[in-house]
Amino acid sequence: MNRRSFFAKVASALAKTSPSMTMRTNSHGDKISLLGYGMMRLPTLDGRAPGEFLKDDPKKRNVDQEMLNRQIDYAIENGVNYFDVAPVYCKGYCEKATAIALSRHPREKWRLATKASNFAKSLWPIEKSKQMYYDSMKTFNVDYIDYYLLHACGIGGGFSDFESRFLKNGFLDFLVKEREAGRIKNLGWSFHGDFKCFRWFLEHHKDYKWDFAQIQLNYLDWRHAKLSSKRNFNAELLYDELTKRNIPVVVMEPLLGGRLAKYNEKSAQRLAGLDDEATPAKWAMRFAGTHKNVLTVLSGMTLLEHLEENVATFSPLKPLNEEEFAALERAAQAMISDNAIQCNMCNYCMPCPYGLDIPSTFDFWNRADVEGWLPTDPTDPKFRENARRFLIEYDRTLPKLRQSARCTTCGRCSVHCPQGLDIPSYMCKVDAFVEKVRRIVNA
Repeated sequence: MNRRSFFAKVASALAKTSPSMTMRTNSHGDKISLLGYGMMRLPTLDGRAPGEFLKDDPKKRNVDQEMLNRQIDYAIENGVNYFDVAPVYCKGYCEKATAIALSRHPREKWRLATKASNFAKSLWPIEKSKQMYYDSMKTFNVDYIDYYLLHACGIGGGFSDFESRFLKNGFLDFLVKEREAGRIKNLGWSFHGDFKCFRWFLEHHKDYKWDFAQIQLNYLDWRHAKLSSKRNFNAELLYDELTKRNIPVVVMEPLLGGRLAKYNEKSAQRLAGLDDEATPAKWAMRFAGTHKNVLTVLSGMTLLEHLEENVATFSPLKPLNEEEFAALERAAQAMISDNAIQCNMCNYCMPCPYGLDIPSTFDFWNRADVEGWLPTDPTDPKFRENARRFLIEYDRTLPKLRQSARCTTCGRCSVHCPQGLDIPSYMCKVDAFVEKVRRIVNA
């Protein structure tokens, strides 16, 4: 046996024995990777939010297509087959960029999940809503969609908007007929906060036979969802109600927009010793995947290393034991803080009509809190040191014209927030705090 044949044989043996992606089976027998690829946070060429036009080329979007292709190649090679997009993600460019990458692979290798993102009232008429559906099929050059969702039910005007978007205009009836014709394989919905909507879906399961439901599920929201908004409901309740009715669950925000990938000191201490090699992200992903009625766990993986870590976590999944569940609950309790702003960095609030960068403002605040240099205690020996760092980092992170001081409290952002945050009040809180710190430092 020559050298090349020997190494080929070794590689073949390793491939047969290497761990493989954990798969879950839906009610139709379709096998889905427990790790799903959420395509909201695509890699970019300039570090800005995906979908922006490049400053030096106003005709070209800033999504790094070459890197996205590589990441999707890696995902498919490692068993990931569920790809979640939406017409509104990445300023309307998500579907096109993802379609370019997926078109390079056989259709049987990937499942397309896209949505009826008809948020604007101008898109509520049935023909406009149908066109959004047809456009998705055209963009991906497919004659069927594997998973189609009524998008963000409960957001904005709550149940009234939900009725106008999907029921009174006949759009849901149209989608049911598309499922009967085989052009939609699985019909479901994503939920955001208005429990009247959630209850309606449960009550009408017997009529529509939902194939899946997408909810926010993570170890903080499992029992502490009202921390961010009184209109939110604990993921434990939502999960149990869906499981009773045999409706598979698709998980969104397992890392809360990246916040659960970062620990404050108290949270880290709660998990010390259980697994020295586990990262914060791995703990959170394992929590979401351990629940047996979860079909797939979506993660918006901007960087290749995020994808590699999550693939390793689910290849195969090591379910949490009782001790680890209890430790994560203690960690969740340690994370509950009056200082934290429960923003998931989804960018639904953007663009701000006055040019503010709302997600970056909240991310900066939470980073300062988690890393321990949010100057809230004047008796702390490091108070002035932290205060100076806080101001330097604030000005470095946010240009003057995008800072919270320019907030007019118009409230246009809040109606779009899936978390139900009173965004203007938080922006005013940040601004007042910044000005207070400036006065102390300059005194």
